[in-house]
Amino acid sequence: MEVAPLDKVEKKQKPNPLSKKGQFFVFYGWNRAAYSNSDIHFQGNGYDFQLNNVSAQDRPTKFGIVYIDPSWFTVTQYNFRLGYFIKDNLALVLGIDHMKYVMDQNQTVDFKGHISDPQYAGMVQNGQVDLSDSQFLTFEHTDGLNYENLGLEKYKNLIHKKNIDLVWSYGAGIGVMFPKSNVKLFGNERSDRFHVAGMGTDIRSSLNLVFWKNWMIRVEGKAGYINMWDIKTTLNNKPDKAQQDFVFGQVLAGIGYTFNTKKHN
Repeated sequence: MEVAPLDKVEKKQKPNPLSKKGQFFVFYGWNRAAYSNSDIHFQGNGYDFQLNNVSAQDRPTKFGIVYIDPSWFTVTQYNFRLGYFIKDNLALVLGIDHMKYVMDQNQTVDFKGHISDPQYAGMVQNGQVDLSDSQFLTFEHTDGLNYENLGLEKYKNLIHKKNIDLVWSYGAGIGVMFPKSNVKLFGNERSDRFHVAGMGTDIRSSLNLVFWKNWMIRVEGKAGYINMWDIKTTLNNKPDKAQQDFVFGQVLAGIGYTFNTKKHN
């Protein structure tokens, strides 16, 4: 029986990264975020009012060891991804977006509604309230504005070289908002606890530079909508709550690793 020469034996090629069913990847990175103005509605015992067109910013941590120290990873505005390719070039992606949202303190906003407490009702002048002295309200989601999401992403290989690939992706996601909201209203004890407060959705696109088939640098942009109808504003089980919805934008970058679940020669 004649045996084929070794150089003529057909080898099963390892698939391109981020391209084949059965591959998966993990990713960790950091983000900056921006938010549209929003109307925030507060309800509780003795008050029911809305602050209109409230502005807010993110709060990035100053660059330092905290960005690479695992014991402090939740301090930064971080992103985590776990993706699995359910079809060629189509991945199911589980993500955590840990953003931070801080109401601008130095602003005067329109007020609509009522407050029974004369001290705080007196802070409303001509249908507006000045928030700058922090006595009326401080309002943050700083540990954080947590968007826990599930998405579908489509991948397309743009450049394929021996040790480097450039892969473009696009997709969308939906998930729950699980913020730890830091709220102090009317001088009450500060509320600061995790709670499922609403839902979010997003569209996203990324460029992925893959080295040596496995290591990945990702840069991603995304835009989305958040609606939180049950933000806790007290430490106890009182029905006090706040509601808000807004549009957000986010850019993120970080490093990941891709795996193959099947052996290849």
